[in-house]
Amino acid sequence: MESRTLEHLLTLEDLRQLKYRYLRSVDQKDWDGLADTLTEDAVADYGTPAMGDRLLLEGRDAIVSFMRENLGPGLISVHAAGHPEITVNGDTATGTWAFTDTVIVPEYQIVIQGAAFYQDTYARGDDGTWRISRTGYDRTYEAMVSLSDLPKFKLTSNKWATVDQ
Repeated sequence: MESRTLEHLLTLEDLRQLKYRYLRSVDQKDWDGLADTLTEDAVADYGTPAMGDRLLLEGRDAIVSFMRENLGPGLISVHAAGHPEITVNGDTATGTWAFTDTVIVPEYQIVIQGAAFYQDTYARGDDGTWRISRTGYDRTYEAMVSLSDLPKFKLTSNKWATVDQ
């Protein structure tokens, strides 16, 4: 059983906030904020191996560049993670998170929803700050629906829309 010292509990809270900040940064398209959640040599491994669908990104710059290019203002995303199971071992830690996401792509009139379990590894840097050194998930499911199949669906607000849209 892990220690339940105040320091341990504060570390758990730091790691929870780190994961939330990572997800918020993606959804808010805060690429500098996202970069700050990752170690320089971070690895991201997303997808569903059983479906032959895998995305492996190596290095903070590659991860942030991919997100910037593929999750830009042309889509709306909402990522939520909870039920963390975190194990701390000195200056490293691991975490498993239940995760759901919704992505709306107005240009293509589609909504994608899915769920997965994130598997993360964390490292505490020389500055005392925790960062994600490895993150990824295997999809539990992913589903896509055309907005034309939802005739009453109306997007009434979009932070990323331009005035002309």
